[in-house]
Amino acid sequence: MKKTVQRLLIFFTGLPVAAALIVFLPQYNHLALNIAVIAFSSMGAVEFALMLKSKGFPVYIVEAAVLGSLSPLSATLIVSFDTNSQVTQSLFIIGASWVLVSEIFLRKSKASSPDFSTVLSRLSAAFSVMIYPGLLLSWIVTMSTLSYSTIVILTFILTVTTNDSLAWVTGMLFGKNNKGIFFVSPNKSIAGYVGGMIASIGVCVGMAYACPDAFVPDQTAKLPSAILLGFFSGITVILGDLAESAIKRSSGFKDSGRLIPGRGGVLDSTDSVALTAPLFYVLYRFFF
Repeated sequence: MKKTVQRLLIFFTGLPVAAALIVFLPQYNHLALNIAVIAFSSMGAVEFALMLKSKGFPVYIVEAAVLGSLSPLSATLIVSFDTNSQVTQSLFIIGASWVLVSEIFLRKSKASSPDFSTVLSRLSAAFSVMIYPGLLLSWIVTMSTLSYSTIVILTFILTVTTNDSLAWVTGMLFGKNNKGIFFVSPNKSIAGYVGGMIASIGVCVGMAYACPDAFVPDQTAKLPSAILLGFFSGITVILGDLAESAIKRSSGFKDSGRLIPGRGGVLDSTDSVALTAPLFYVLYRFFF
């Protein structure tokens, strides 16, 4: 019961804060939101690093925090400050280069034959935290370049959060006897997935008609396009949650962290956001 109350409080306070950040602080192509994306990417990378470390894939915490922030930071420099893309791309190149050469400086010989057996494990872990979740979340920053960026980003956030929330509610109410469709997350139910899909489609259709200027040009194609945008986004919301569940199960973690009461860690709240952001951006550009 305590977790339920905490989750409801986070939803009814976190969503308005996110909406206010998007609507009232659009300056410099949503710089405030972009900074938040950088921070969440960095914290999510640290949580991912801790899970990797538990399975013998070591990466330093500070290193993970920096590497995880590189993609959204590079995107922000381009989008909010009109920095040359070659300069910002160099950040990612420097990060990748550090991962490759760091073993030269960090590994110390303790014997006549130093142990290099963990080098590949550390490289794999370091490159992984460069990609997840930061590279995926950086697409939110890219959304701020669109003509109606405020409406588009708000639609995206609502598409993901309402899917997650309605899936949770319908799962509790109607999912008792239809759980276990995916072994990686046996407590999730078919009723929950259906409720979440309805929410995503409903948000996209509602926003398409409430904000017609952002969802043009063909009025006859607006409804099917909005339905498809919500449907495919809803699928990635579900897959993002399941993918993170698989990572947690492999590492033996119940939650990715403890930062967010009722939900767990940063990855627990951004898993679906991260996987959905690139697809949502591409589909919006394609349809509208």
